[in-house]
Amino acid sequence: MSKSLKRVKAALDAAGVAHDLREMPESTRTAQAAADAVGCALDQIAKSIVVEGEESGRLTLFVTAGGNRVSTERIAELLGEATHPASGTRIRDVTGFAIGGVSPVGHKQEITAYFDPRLEDFDIVWAAAGTQRHVFGIAPGELRRICRGQVKDFVER
Repeated sequence: MSKSLKRVKAALDAAGVAHDLREMPESTRTAQAAADAVGCALDQIAKSIVVEGEESGRLTLFVTAGGNRVSTERIAELLGEATHPASGTRIRDVTGFAIGGVSPVGHKQEITAYFDPRLEDFDIVWAAAGTQRHVFGIAPGELRRICRGQVKDFVER
């Protein structure tokens, strides 16, 4: 088991939440690939988008429904500064995960998280579990609690 997957599993176990950890035969690097592999709706995929503040350099995690796109304008309003997508190196340094397997839980360093309210329309959502082939299913309220995500509207309309 990879170090990344072990961190995710440990975070889920420490939180004491019911979850369904799965290894997929194919990559789940994109939201659509993950939805196809799991057999769920695209919006049931909890994508992890990490941005970096232009001035602060601080990384922020946005957990959004698979079919939604984050709005750079709304994120800038929410954070009080312009942002850009964080580089793979910065994401790995802070979260410990590579792009395509960034989990919303089990990070190496604490990171502020925001949560798309669309995810709460489902009983179960699926998120990356630290690799491009592992996902976990979880109740969205539990996921939000574990990643300490604040529910905010930050997606394009």
